[in-house]
Amino acid sequence: MEHIKDSFKMIRYNLKTLVGFEFFFKLLSVLLCTPLFVHLFDFIMKVRGFPYLTLENMISFFIHPYTIILLLFLFLIISIYTLFDITTIIVILDCSYQEKKINITNAIRISLEKCKNIVHFKNIGFTILILFLIPFLNVGVSSSFFSRIMIPEFIQEYISKNQTLVILCMFLFSFFCVLFLRLLYTIHYYILENANFKVARKRSHVLGHKHHLKDLITLAIVQLTLFICFIFYIALGLFLIIKIQDILGNVLLKSFLTTILFGFVAISFLIFTLLSAPISYAGISSLYYVRKKELGEKGSHISITMTEKNTKTNKHLKRIFRGITIVSLGIGTMFTYGVYKGKYDINIEYTRKIEITAHRGASSLYPENTMAAFRGAKELGADVIELDVQQTKDKEIIVIHDKNLKRTTGVDKNVWEVTKEERQNLDAGSFLKNEFIGEKIPLLKEVVDWAKENDMKLNIELKPTGKEENFEASVIEIIKNANYIENVVIASQVYQVLENVKHMDETIKTVYVASLFYGDIHAFPAADDFSLETSNITKGLVNRIHEEGKEIYAWTINTKENMEKVIELNVDNIITDDIELAKKSIILNRKSNLIYEYVKWIETHF
Repeated sequence: MEHIKDSFKMIRYNLKTLVGFEFFFKLLSVLLCTPLFVHLFDFIMKVRGFPYLTLENMISFFIHPYTIILLLFLFLIISIYTLFDITTIIVILDCSYQEKKINITNAIRISLEKCKNIVHFKNIGFTILILFLIPFLNVGVSSSFFSRIMIPEFIQEYISKNQTLVILCMFLFSFFCVLFLRLLYTIHYYILENANFKVARKRSHVLGHKHHLKDLITLAIVQLTLFICFIFYIALGLFLIIKIQDILGNVLLKSFLTTILFGFVAISFLIFTLLSAPISYAGISSLYYVRKKELGEKGSHISITMTEKNTKTNKHLKRIFRGITIVSLGIGTMFTYGVYKGKYDINIEYTRKIEITAHRGASSLYPENTMAAFRGAKELGADVIELDVQQTKDKEIIVIHDKNLKRTTGVDKNVWEVTKEERQNLDAGSFLKNEFIGEKIPLLKEVVDWAKENDMKLNIELKPTGKEENFEASVIEIIKNANYIENVVIASQVYQVLENVKHMDETIKTVYVASLFYGDIHAFPAADDFSLETSNITKGLVNRIHEEGKEIYAWTINTKENMEKVIELNVDNIITDDIELAKKSIILNRKSNLIYEYVKWIETHF
């Protein structure tokens, strides 16, 4: 507990300087650095001749030597920029430890002097270390460009269903946790004692030796304390405002106080964001000083003795920062306008109906891609059924996702190796539950006929294996023979498939499916709509797609958090295994977040 008290003591001593710097740094990140980095990445794509990025071309883009060199340069810039944030925080905290006051200008001046040696060959390891430390410091390094990277939900689900991968991930996480604790004090040795990376790394390991578990628990408590304080602060403020509303009873005053309520939450979140990084590093700094005392190491500290040269430097820095602020405001305004262009188009933003697509049918309750799953999806109220199709040895179109039959039928054969008759003898239901024993792999024709009888829309994803003949033509023929074109979309992760479909019939609606997408949507004229993995969907992308009169589907979403995210982003279609959760999320929409739930609880109990 003593470490935690020391951490918050260091925060309080130069609180004004810490908050002021973090505000400046994050403002600079939003208004200047983020736009510049985005444009730099776009420049890399332009140099390489890539108007867009998807899984189809991503590997060829990233393995090219020019791309690797340019991206390494980009990561180097980001690492140095992030190191500047960390260095300045540690400088201010060290002054607090010495019980010395320091202003923002002096802190930045000293930080810049410390950071200038980072590009030296002996210190290049720090750039890698910065990116490595970020995920483990979690909330603390919210200022980092890498702190919001998400693992796509479909990858999480794939890992969770594979026990070997789960064990491997747990092992890797444990390994990296140990490595993280060995490197915990490396940056402190670099900043406070001018040690190069090799020396700092070794001394960090010696300093934390036999204390790794204690250090990990201390850092976790610091983070948890910050989070609890934030939640308590928000909850108390909301409680007081709501009770004042009840006492006043005036509609006008209630509206005014509601505005104050959300303003209060926004300001509180801003304060939390500004203090999160300093508190994380205060925890590490307090441990650093304690461990050095325990080992009898003589500590080095930041000197802020002012000289005439330093005074002149500070004046120059103030002028530079004023200029940067003005430039940042200009660039940030233009960038923000570009990102949010079309945001206030009421016809686009608020009149679109979000449809629910049952992924492979109601696949959380029934065996995927079977008639049982499709009937279940209709009963649960899905608007659309998504299914996957492939071609058999005798050129029949059947409904199945995997190229190999083993996972869903237990037979280790590829789809192109079986015939229509052999398919009838396969059990596609018992892999989920015994009650579905005997469920068959359906023909596409059977599904289309059933959908027409039950007025269900279909999202048919073509999954070519390279063994097909007239694949697209066969699918189109089945849909046309049923006279059901208007209620079907044809989707694929292979763009050439969509081009083939449009060449055969331009009236058929097509959807390009991508787990990664970045670039110009005009590069896909054969795609009427886009179906994207949820972690790649942004407000700007949704707006651009809507401005082209096209729709955007989000897949595969099975958590409340991601449901709320894509609903707020105003997607047109949610592809999910959990139809009931999707329906509930759409109905509740903005009313189901923590604040509203808390407000409802207060009104009920008080």
